[in-house]
Amino acid sequence: MPTTDLSFPSREAHRAWLMSQAALPRGFRVGTSRFEFVPVEVPKPSKMALTIIALDQPTSRFAAMFTKNSFPGAPILVGRKRLAEPTLGAVIINNKISNVCAPDGVAASETVCAATATALGLTPGQILPSSTGVIGWSLPVAAMVGAVPAAVTTLQAGSILPAAEGICTTDLYPKIRRVDLAGGSIVGIAKGAGMIEPNLATMLVYILTDLDVSREDLRTALKDAVDASFNAMSIDSDTSTSDTIVALSSAAVPCPDLAAFRAGLAQVCRDLTEDVVRNGEGVHHVLRVRVTGAPTAGNARSIGKSIVNSPLFQCAIAGNDPNVGRLIAAIGKHAGAEGIALDPARTRLTMGGIEIFAGGAFRLDPVKEKALIAHMKAAELYASVPPADGLTFRPPVSWPPHERSVEITVELGMGPGEALVLGADRTHEYISENADYRS
Repeated sequence: MPTTDLSFPSREAHRAWLMSQAALPRGFRVGTSRFEFVPVEVPKPSKMALTIIALDQPTSRFAAMFTKNSFPGAPILVGRKRLAEPTLGAVIINNKISNVCAPDGVAASETVCAATATALGLTPGQILPSSTGVIGWSLPVAAMVGAVPAAVTTLQAGSILPAAEGICTTDLYPKIRRVDLAGGSIVGIAKGAGMIEPNLATMLVYILTDLDVSREDLRTALKDAVDASFNAMSIDSDTSTSDTIVALSSAAVPCPDLAAFRAGLAQVCRDLTEDVVRNGEGVHHVLRVRVTGAPTAGNARSIGKSIVNSPLFQCAIAGNDPNVGRLIAAIGKHAGAEGIALDPARTRLTMGGIEIFAGGAFRLDPVKEKALIAHMKAAELYASVPPADGLTFRPPVSWPPHERSVEITVELGMGPGEALVLGADRTHEYISENADYRS
């Protein structure tokens, strides 16, 4: 869970907090530009943001992880090749179009990389591309190449906030997390709201540090941090074609304690994971499911994901309805399908610290029913506002009012496996957002 339990009474208060977290580590600059274009596939005006994250000097200390989807976007294909490069000097990111399986997609990404390299005095192999947005559309390459110089002219070393804003698509707000450590810092930003089932989500994450960590140590630390954070959440069970997580070190500050760095990186990843779930499309409640006593850690995580990905349980939570029979059904469905021999007599479940199942039977009564409803309402980020047009639901807030969650524990009493899995409810807003996404 986050290092703090933050709450914000207004968008202005949340933005002030973001600005307090946004100081860039030494050795980095970010810049953005925005332009209008007309997609080839759907001839109607659209807007795109181009974001550059640049190092003052190319670094050999970089790491990245990408989606496991078998239809990866062209930037993923290019990015995988970049992992073998001796140094990296910048990342170029566009929103609106994800460049997935589009005609000549790899060539399009490489052309944008080449233009960025020319503008920054680097080689194309030192540029890592990222794209997010509509799947299947082609990048407006000429317009993007034309917008690169404008993005370069805005490069500044003060705040990462412009980059955090530039990578957003359906996100309600930008996401920034930081840890200050040993005279340096680790600062991360994330984009992600829907199509979230990281194996790696459509999720983009960029983590910058000025602490000097070797390439090998950075890649190992990132893999471990991602496994315990981004890979332990799900919003809608759909693994994106474009997931990318990049970590860059400018090596400007000595790192005296690798273990402390690893802990700091893990914390930034955990905090950003919570932010991504809380800002999921149409999310009213964050679900935090802790599973213990499973045969293995993998079993614990898969059971947790079965709970947070259950459409019936997600809908119950959205309605503040403690229909905990759906919780049991989700656990039993997955265990039965995977051959995990659960013993109901040894299983204990709680919600909001309230025991709801033990000894093979539900433990419910009217007092608990009211308490469970109160727990869910306290965790609600906002209530639905009926749409004026009868069709399109829009959230009434554009910031995270608080960091409370619906807390669920599942104790199986079978073995040492445990996991913490994050998820969210399923709402009218989610359906409306994804029904109208391209329009």
